[in-house]
Amino acid sequence: MPRAILWFRDDLRLEDNPALDAALRECDEIVPVYILDQRYLERDRWGLRRTGPYRLKFLLESLEGLDAALRERGSRLMVLKGVLEQELLRMAEMYQCRRLYASKAYTHEEIGVETSLSKAIDARFFHGSTLFNPEELPFVVAQLPDVFTQFRKRVERFVEVPEPLPTPDEVPGPELPKTDIPSVESLGQQMPPADERSVLKFRGGAEEGHARIRHYLWDTRSLSSYKESRNGLIGADYSSKFSPWLANGCLSSRSVYYEVEDYEAKVERNESTYWLKFELLWREYFRLVAMRYGRRIFFPGGIQDKAVGWKDNNKAFQDWCSGTTGDDFVDANMRELLFTGFMSNRGRQNVASYLVHQLKQDWRKGAAWFESLLVDYDVCSNYGNWMYAAGVGNDPRSRVFNTRKQASMYDGDGAYRRLWLEVGGKEPLLFRQQFL
Repeated sequence: MPRAILWFRDDLRLEDNPALDAALRECDEIVPVYILDQRYLERDRWGLRRTGPYRLKFLLESLEGLDAALRERGSRLMVLKGVLEQELLRMAEMYQCRRLYASKAYTHEEIGVETSLSKAIDARFFHGSTLFNPEELPFVVAQLPDVFTQFRKRVERFVEVPEPLPTPDEVPGPELPKTDIPSVESLGQQMPPADERSVLKFRGGAEEGHARIRHYLWDTRSLSSYKESRNGLIGADYSSKFSPWLANGCLSSRSVYYEVEDYEAKVERNESTYWLKFELLWREYFRLVAMRYGRRIFFPGGIQDKAVGWKDNNKAFQDWCSGTTGDDFVDANMRELLFTGFMSNRGRQNVASYLVHQLKQDWRKGAAWFESLLVDYDVCSNYGNWMYAAGVGNDPRSRVFNTRKQASMYDGDGAYRRLWLEVGGKEPLLFRQQFL
């Protein structure tokens, strides 16, 4: 094949990129393209930005990093804005590309785009965000166990994680014009000022992702105590914080898995090192749930198709979004999200439980708020976890959290609540309205 489009999606890296690997093996020249789909820059049914400023900033930084890596290998990244399918086909015609390579997606809208493209061009999709090749699982996706533990035990016993693919030395292609990567402001949004209380200064790009791995594993050896510290609330190293780079594909889950394996061989193997691999399995499981259930992961009753009478109280939802519910543990976590685009796993479980079980609001509104703000938003994990919290997903148990008890267990001295409720002097609702 003389020339093909390489369409980057949530796989913004050159290392362990199956679509790139296949394109290099099968084609003489590659045209690397990323499309800022205007539909994802608009507002959703709830009036929320689908891609808010924190996510957008991290994405644009990741594109800058990918472009730099491509330029080092004789190519560059074409970054365009518009309707995704139209722009890709326009580029294919412009550069006389008869084939398109890309990583596969697993949710309804994205699969619809793949189907549409496949009708117009020879489009080939590869599993770029999974830990395993789905075809090698000990069951077909339609028979995915409905309980995570059953899934985990079977894959741990019967399936090996493939080794990551190497980074290519060269990416051959035609001479491409420089396309400027836009700024948050040029895309019609304002970037909130940086908050000194943020757990980490997240910056996008594969190089930054690998720097985070080096810090967490090799420089500080924080991985050795991950299981004990993972429910922390303050600071950079109570958890790995790999999720933003995984969500944008700056890191592959396979690369992270094998870094942990290397750490276990050279430093130590304990419950904490296993627990990080355990979390990668949860990420994998939610991808398979999306593959199995399709649009049902976005339904009010989730994959259980449960009849639930959600209330529609806009004030209650707005108070939750702005961290003004009156529950100090919920409010502290929601303000951290509001001011930084990040929240701990412990916090996410508590605020989700509060929205659906105390306020009785549609869990999908909470999922949409997370989609807008979280710097590590991942559609499969986000909707999988929200269904889980709402009792309409994969866990048969009740997931109602007593937020006061949780606060006493994980913020016994009140340091986290003081940090976000008493420091800074910003009025949260006005802040949200101004920037979001």
